[in-house]
Amino acid sequence: MLALSLAAVSAAPATPLQSATVSVLATYALFAVFLSFTAFLAARNLLGDVSLRRHALVGPPLAAIAFLAATFEFPPFLALAAALAVDAAAFRYLHDLDRRLLAGVVLIHFVVSVILGAVLFSLVALISSAPG
Repeated sequence: MLALSLAAVSAAPATPLQSATVSVLATYALFAVFLSFTAFLAARNLLGDVSLRRHALVGPPLAAIAFLAATFEFPPFLALAAALAVDAAAFRYLHDLDRRLLAGVVLIHFVVSVILGAVLFSLVALISSAPG
C-alpha cells in the first residue's frame, strides 16, 4: 500500500513552481562549478600545480553574489566589487598570497571567467540556432 502511494506521488506532474526551483538550483550549481573551474585555471596559471578540489570553495559564494545581485537588482558595480572582494578573500584563504600575487590571481580569474563564459555562451547560442 505504501509503495503504491509513493509511486503515485512520484508520478505526479511537476508544478511550474517546482520546475522553476529546479531550474534555478541547477543554474546556480552549474555557475558555481564553472566559477570554481575558472578559479582553478587562474591559480594554476600563476601558482603552478594546485588542487582542483580546494578551488571548489571559490565558486559557490561568487555564484550566490551573482544570483542575489540579479534577484534584488543591486547595481552592477556593487555586485562586481563584492564578487572581487570575496574572490580575493577565498584565494587568500586557500593560498595565503601577498597582495600583488593575490591581485594577479583575482584579475586572471576575472578575465578567464569572462572570456570562457563568452565563448561557451556563444557556442550554446550557435548550436541552438542551428537548423533542424
